[in-house]
Amino acid sequence: MRLLTIGAFAKASRLSPKALRLYDELGLLTPARVDPVTGYRLYAPEQLDQARLVAWLRRLGMPLARIQQIRTLEAGRAAQEIRSFWAQVEADTAARRDLAAFLIDHLSWKDPAMSPTTVPLGIRYAALSDTGLVRESNQDTAYAGPRLLAVADGCGSRGATASAAAVNALRHLEADSIPAGSLLNVLEEVVEQAGQAVRGIAGNSPSPEETGTTLTAMLWTGSQLALVHIGDSRVYLLRDGELFQITQDHTMVQSMVDEGRLSPEEAASHPQRSLLVRALGQGAHTTPDMRLRDAQREDRYLLCSDGLSTVVPAEEMRRVLSEIREPEQAVRELIALANGAGGPDNVSCVVADVLELPQ
Repeated sequence: MRLLTIGAFAKASRLSPKALRLYDELGLLTPARVDPVTGYRLYAPEQLDQARLVAWLRRLGMPLARIQQIRTLEAGRAAQEIRSFWAQVEADTAARRDLAAFLIDHLSWKDPAMSPTTVPLGIRYAALSDTGLVRESNQDTAYAGPRLLAVADGCGSRGATASAAAVNALRHLEADSIPAGSLLNVLEEVVEQAGQAVRGIAGNSPSPEETGTTLTAMLWTGSQLALVHIGDSRVYLLRDGELFQITQDHTMVQSMVDEGRLSPEEAASHPQRSLLVRALGQGAHTTPDMRLRDAQREDRYLLCSDGLSTVVPAEEMRRVLSEIREPEQAVRELIALANGAGGPDNVSCVVADVLELPQ
């Protein structure tokens, strides 16, 4: 069998000799023979397909450990793993795109009071939380005020205290005057404060690793709503009769959907659909999603815990939000729907309407 020198093999495989030496050391691409005298690495021509696969996967940005795993799989399974990897890359890119959009909006933001042609907008709102029909206590917290809207869903032995602490950490935003240029820093600081408050509570609980909370909040800036989101509580927007979910759940099953491992239909009934990958609590990944949304007159926002979204179909939520004018009546009807579906969990809702202020 005619063997190729490392130089010839590198040229044919589009891998550098340096990369080939590294992959040999890692056991990723072992030479067919190493000369016992010179130490030169020699490769068999039939190794080229494997080397080219490694080169292509590296161009995709795949980590070496995952490439090592794919090399051991048959073709169909390997293709599925590559599909899953690329779906995760696209999800990560989408998250970075959202952050980039937030930064662009944040740095471009102008105080609407500076423009005499700006129509002054405000919000009217209502919040309600209910224990549901199965749980013994309510670990949710819902809050709505002139500037702040928030829902938190606690878990663990002190979940109720954790969710209340997370929302309370934000409530000073109601009174604080926040310059446009400081908005991003302020949001980061209040999420960190909320996380510290929750970790303090978790540390005093019998099972600190299980105590935590989601946090989904919107801060009214006068012409925009700044969104902070971590966990699986949700924000929906009703605009022109259509209902849009504008947050993404930070759950294990949603990650599997993003990676192409589950369909949305399979995720809805998955036994681990409530397992969080991001939350506020001990040892949790606490990086929130943040973005700015331009407000439009007649927009209606719904913030809710998963006690609503997991049992009430989106079409039913859209119907209630479209047909019931008053926010207070709307939140009562939404909670009634959740309890009518068995009320298996605590349920919290905040409804806020963007409206034109009288001049």
